[in-house]
This record gives sequence, C-alpha cells and structure tokens, in this order.
Amino acid sequence: MASPHGSGGKDPRKDPTRVLLKVSGESFAGEGSFGIHPGELHAIASEIASAVQGGIELAVVVGGGNIIRGARLAAAGTFDQSTADYMGMLGTVINGLALKEALKSLGVESRVLSAIHVPSVAEPFIRARALRHFEKGRVIILVAGTGNPFFTTDTCASLRAIELGAHVLLKGTKVDGIYSADPRRDPSAKRFDRLTYSEAIERKLGVMDLTAMTMCMEHNLPVVVFDYRTPGNIKRVIAGEPIGTRVSSSAASAQLQGAKEGR
Repeated sequence: MASPHGSGGKDPRKDPTRVLLKVSGESFAGEGSFGIHPGELHAIASEIASAVQGGIELAVVVGGGNIIRGARLAAAGTFDQSTADYMGMLGTVINGLALKEALKSLGVESRVLSAIHVPSVAEPFIRARALRHFEKGRVIILVAGTGNPFFTTDTCASLRAIELGAHVLLKGTKVDGIYSADPRRDPSAKRFDRLTYSEAIERKLGVMDLTAMTMCMEHNLPVVVFDYRTPGNIKRVIAGEPIGTRVSSSAASAQLQGAKEGR
C-alpha cells in the first residue's frame, strides 16, 4: 500500500534527518563586492559537503543579492517591482548552478530545482521529485525563490522547509546569531541565545521578514541563525550544538535567558 506521506514512506512533516539551509547571495561574493568569488564558493561547498556526511538530507535555498538587488532597483523607481523581483530570481539561478558545480568538484551529488521554468539549466521544483532526490542522497539546491514577485528568499526558505518536512531551518549569516542591534555598529549590542517567534517579531530584530517568521511560528518550525563562515559550524549546528541563536516556541526563552554581551 502506498504511504500516505508520499515518497519513501516517511512522514514529511517532521523528518529528524532533514534540514533546510538558507544562504544569502552575499555569501558567494568577496567582502563588499558583487559576483561570485571562487574562494567563498569553495568554502560554502566544502562546509555543505562535510555536513551531509552521515545521512543528513539537506536542501539549500540561495539568495541572489550578489548578482542583482531587485528590491533596490524597485525602490529607486527604475523598474516595476515585479520585473525587478524576477530579475532577482534569475540571480539565484546563477548562484545555484555555481554551487552545484562546486559540490560536484567535491564529489557531492546535487540537483538544482527552480520555481520558475528554466529547463535548460534546472529541474522544476516538484515536491515529490525533491523527496526522491533526498532518497538518492542528493543535496537539493532550491533557486528562483517561490517563483512569485513580492516574496523574499527567506519566505521561500520557510515555505520549502515546511513543505519538505525539515525539522529545522538554518539561516547562515556573517554574524554569530541575533543581536539587539547591529554589532558592527553598536558595540553594546547583546546577542541572544534563544528567542520565541513572538519576541523576534515584536522586537523587530530583522531575523527574517514578517511573512517568513510568521510561517515558521504557525508550523512550529525552529530557526537557527548562525555564522556559516566558521569552519565546521554548519555540521555542528545540524548536530544540535548550541551555536548561534535559536528561535522557537519554547516558553523557556521568553525571558531571553542567556543573552550575551555583543562581541
């Protein structure tokens, strides 16, 4: 009898071995630059290659800000926002293809699944197909966001994590967690070990956009914000080590226990 939960017989709503990682487009570029820096690309691919050892099923959502910033073009009045957003989606496709090739060079098999139709370079995102790739031990690289304008890649990450049954959403950043203010500008900023969804939203900490965070809260999907640049951090955070800031529904975090002084 076919499983009611789709491919593989697993319940896709909560798979303890399945993780979604969100990385920004800036992760692919050198500090303060645009485009794709070979060293940065190799570093991300190496961390992912190490993290998937041991049977972890990993989906990666990539941003495109290193190629083009659609929101900035729209805000400047240069383009209609819909057009600018589609341009940004194409930027994520470029990053996804680069990541696929970098993983291939490290012996890691992956597939690029796109939310917009670009059959010459990527497969269409179909949930059953994505689950099948997991079964075959492939890393899934998700590009083109949700395929719709007016939605960020953060929202895409939340949507796909829920849709694919990931047990946690990891957001890789250039700082080691969530702070009360930008630690690069405010030396008195405090870093939080834990937050509830409501705290993150009410304090306007800029963890993710409101739509993305609300989706995580409604589906009780934990979010961990951490520094992806520290070697081994992706693997460690997947293993459950207390790295970065965890956002969840846990009442124990309501008092922001363990908040640390910014470093």
